[in-house]
Amino acid sequence: TRIPWRYPLVEAVTGFLALLLFWKFGLTPAFFAHFAFTAALVVITFIDLDHRIIPDVISLPGIVIGFGLSFLLPEPSWGESLTGILVGGGSLYLVAVGYEALTKREGMGGGDVKLLAMIGAWLGWKAVLFTLFAASLSGTLIGGGAMVLQKQGRHYAIPFGPFLALGALAYVFFGTQLIDWYLALGRP
Repeated sequence: TRIPWRYPLVEAVTGFLALLLFWKFGLTPAFFAHFAFTAALVVITFIDLDHRIIPDVISLPGIVIGFGLSFLLPEPSWGESLTGILVGGGSLYLVAVGYEALTKREGMGGGDVKLLAMIGAWLGWKAVLFTLFAASLSGTLIGGGAMVLQKQGRHYAIPFGPFLALGALAYVFFGTQLIDWYLALGRP
């Protein structure tokens, strides 16, 4: 039988990200930790695109493992990781509850809430803020384009998990540099 094009695509993306992580971290414990995190994000992305769910079997253990690693790796500290869990999960939970209260329909699933808590556990609270901004920006641009192409208007449901994963990966590779660049814009 023919192999669907997505299987080699997923493997190629994962391999490419592994090379980038090796380039950034070398063969260190941080490389292995970030590879596990990145591989989880790749899996979550494709599952969310196909089924519009983010499996708890990945995100919930991901929160615990990310927090546990904060005691073993230099970054983030356990306090930054814990704050990342609370800010990540709490911020999207408030958005989801607020949206549902205003519109009387669900606008964001619980999987997105748990995914951002997982991202906070692995990368810390600063990454949550960056990830949320990057995901909202990329989601608006790409999602807005998809809505126009699908001709379904603002009621077209777009999974947010892939954009959160993209924002988290952007933080891993470029977050510090982009934040420094942005903050320098405000300095005389």
